[in-house]
Amino acid sequence: MSLFTIDAEKCKRDGICVEECPLKIIEIQDGSAIPIPTADALERCIKCGHCVAVCPHGAFTHNLLKSEDFPPLRKEYALTTEQAEHFLRSRRSIRTYKEQEVEGEKLTRLIEIARYAPTGSNSQQVNWLVVNSRAEVVKLTAMVIDLIRWMVKNDHPMATQYNLAGFVIAWEQGLDIISRGAPALVMTHAPKEYGLAQVDCTSALTYFDLAAPTMGLGTCWAGFFMIALSQYQPLQDALALPEGHGVFGAMMTGYPKFKYQRLVPRKAPHITWK
Repeated sequence: MSLFTIDAEKCKRDGICVEECPLKIIEIQDGSAIPIPTADALERCIKCGHCVAVCPHGAFTHNLLKSEDFPPLRKEYALTTEQAEHFLRSRRSIRTYKEQEVEGEKLTRLIEIARYAPTGSNSQQVNWLVVNSRAEVVKLTAMVIDLIRWMVKNDHPMATQYNLAGFVIAWEQGLDIISRGAPALVMTHAPKEYGLAQVDCTSALTYFDLAAPTMGLGTCWAGFFMIALSQYQPLQDALALPEGHGVFGAMMTGYPKFKYQRLVPRKAPHITWK
């Protein structure tokens, strides 16, 4: 099977596909782009789609990828630098949510968008676990509180660092400062043996995070939930992940109770130039 097909009438032999291929498995030979060699190319190709996406003449067809999955870029959608800055600065961590269930269709759509986040060698090993029930989120949060109680009782260093005793008191008074009353918890998981699992899962959740406001949703990284997951086997067991998988990111999700009206400042970046 040939890895790709070139439309000879459209191809300008400019070698752009050759230069852009990250695995360098394309070459121009006798005026045409060909794999190097065919058998090796089939094995090495990571199906990133760069070759198809970069060709300005529409001459390249990857035979392992569907042509309809390569829509043209919409230049009118391109953000200016000012728009990009405003978009990114307007993102807020939401810690107060409405008592409103999140539609499964919206979460699915956001995950479909987030799957386009970069992954190492285009391995695409990010998986998703969605807890879309406030009652279920509360059950998991109660397990985090169980761990926190143990930390406080045993003078764990984190108990003092984060004033964890206050978390327990708040919980017993009906105030949830672990999952913040969020109606949904979205997690990314991947094989533990995959070396870039943390990077890829974090990247995917970041895409999810940034896309959420376009659907009226807000998010917040579930840091204490992640700390508990790294240390508490009962919580890991409750998630029933595939064998060998670990959670590498968790995010509270729901409808924000309030709307932010202004951008906020940040410290100046510390930059070292070499």
